[in-house]
Amino acid sequence: MEAALIVGIILAFLKQIKAVKFNNIVYLGIAAGLTLSVILAYIFETYLGGFTGKTEELFEGTIMLVAAGLITMMIFWMKRQKSVSEKLKNKVQGHIEKQYPLGIFMLTALSVGREGIETVIFLNAAQFADEGTNLFWSGILGVILAIALGYAIFATAKKVSLKHFFNGTSALLILFAAGLTAHGIHELQEAGIVPIIIEHLWDLNPAVITEGIYPAFHEKGAIGSFFKALFGYNGNPSLIEVLTYLTYLGAIGLLYKKPFGKIVEKTN
Repeated sequence: MEAALIVGIILAFLKQIKAVKFNNIVYLGIAAGLTLSVILAYIFETYLGGFTGKTEELFEGTIMLVAAGLITMMIFWMKRQKSVSEKLKNKVQGHIEKQYPLGIFMLTALSVGREGIETVIFLNAAQFADEGTNLFWSGILGVILAIALGYAIFATAKKVSLKHFFNGTSALLILFAAGLTAHGIHELQEAGIVPIIIEHLWDLNPAVITEGIYPAFHEKGAIGSFFKALFGYNGNPSLIEVLTYLTYLGAIGLLYKKPFGKIVEKTN
């Protein structure tokens, strides 16, 4: 959705200043960004998905933590979205004045490529967190919906409150990132990198009905698996997992109330 918004802003600005001759450069940038994302997805699937044992747990835990970090960055990007349009327009205007189409190409390619790479990491991390699932079609559907949402938001920006929309989206992303962070710590505990201390702080996983059939709220049940994939639900978490989850929620809650800029200024 972020990539769709960025591309929409660039194309709209080019139309506004009657520089649509640069549209093809934008389309080439989109293609380049998507190609970069596909290449990275292939590398992940072919070369980075075959680990076993401790190496697999270490890799999966690291990917989950990296994904949580990227989501956190996205949350704060959405918080600053009011100034994104103006900044993009200034960059595009500068490239046009310098007759520098490569600048527009790189701006588009890097914007789309960055979001594509983040998406690859998100999907891999989500699949690691809910092993045995195939997120390919879910991912495709998510990308299509994101593009449609991005276009709808951009096209109706005067009618839709971006602030309220992004606040709601950020709340869901915060819960998703908290779950990824806790699950990443779980994987690092399995790898022996992080101490366990108390293995199961509680155990709410109901008994399995029969082999392969799970109650709805079991981690592998219809409802439990959904919450596990989306929000990091764990029926028998360790003490460190719970503390990590709560610490992330508390820290992001405090930071979200105050812009990063003011925090940085006070620390310098």
